[in-house]
Amino acid sequence: MSTQLATRPFTRTRPARVWRMSLIVLMHVLVVWALINGPDRTDWLIFAAIYPLQCIGVGVALHRYFAHNAFRTSRGFQFFLALCCASTFGDPIGFAGKHRLHHLNTDREGDPHTPRHGFWTCWFGSLLDCRYTDEEILAQVPRLTEYPELMWLHRYSQVPGLILCLVAFMISGLSGVAVGVLFGATMMIHNSSAVNYFCHKSGRRRFDTGDDSTNNAIVALLVLGEGWHNNHHRYPVSARAGFCWWEIDVFYWVICLFEALGLVWDVRRPPEELRRAKLLPAD
Repeated sequence: MSTQLATRPFTRTRPARVWRMSLIVLMHVLVVWALINGPDRTDWLIFAAIYPLQCIGVGVALHRYFAHNAFRTSRGFQFFLALCCASTFGDPIGFAGKHRLHHLNTDREGDPHTPRHGFWTCWFGSLLDCRYTDEEILAQVPRLTEYPELMWLHRYSQVPGLILCLVAFMISGLSGVAVGVLFGATMMIHNSSAVNYFCHKSGRRRFDTGDDSTNNAIVALLVLGEGWHNNHHRYPVSARAGFCWWEIDVFYWVICLFEALGLVWDVRRPPEELRRAKLLPAD
């Protein structure tokens, strides 16, 4: 990466991004309204059907697959993972490219969401920051840009989520949309932001990674394993973030299930040197 790219300062939201912040605010307002008014059983059933897909879309698809190539899969299952991601209104290619920029510049000036820029910048920074052009982001993920279906989702990442909202509305009205779809999507925003903030502010450091990343057990429990962040920054391509037997990593278990079913293969795990150091149990 060029020095100019790596040191580019944080850019405040441009008018073209105001719609995105407006969407985030609207999502939160609708969720709070629905929860205050009391969701019915149907609303929660919709949530129970969609939320696991949203979790997979962020923890397994967006982060460990699209951003870090932690395993291989078929083109069809890759698109399924991309749709899981898009159920949160997320963009697989855009996230992967920007996340790789985060790893290239972790806790330095070019990091899209370091806590060193402040709480709010970190919490919503990667969603609203415009320092990198679309071309610069796509340049980080050249392999993904070869798939027309992924590029379509890159351009129209809101469409799958809106379709889910329409279906939920037809089943249970506005409360079905708010609880069934938007509640999970807003949780994914805050789950990711909690990792970006707290796992660079507090916790334990097993490895000297040259940044502020930490292993935060509380965050890890709340976000299904993503909180073992110092481990992740030491071996970012690993499908397994929890290196010790007691470091619960639900997303890794999901990947193992997919592997057992033959849906994914060539799963990348921490190097053998960790076993020799007795930091990992024998599988």
